[in-house]
Amino acid sequence: MKNIHNELTDKFFKVIVNLDTPDECRRFFEDICTIKEIQDMSQRLEVAFLLDNGKSYQEVLSKTGVSTATISRVNKCLNYGSGGYKAAIEKYSEIEEK
Repeated sequence: MKNIHNELTDKFFKVIVNLDTPDECRRFFEDICTIKEIQDMSQRLEVAFLLDNGKSYQEVLSKTGVSTATISRVNKCLNYGSGGYKAAIEKYSEIEEK
């Protein structure tokens, strides 16, 4: 993947990390993204959760309706990416266990 580390993206991610509640985060993303972009990101995260739980491509496809290309890309990131999906899944699991 192309390196996206620069001053602008660092600032962007710092802003996100410092939002305190899901509602603040939701409002920020509603302002900065289109509805479609939010839906697409949410679907990709759901695909990551399902693949991480051992679901097959066919199960993920039937549950989410995303393309096999999207499933494949998420799977590639899960297995060979920078670890972002894995970290997010682990953090969410920790929150849900509380």
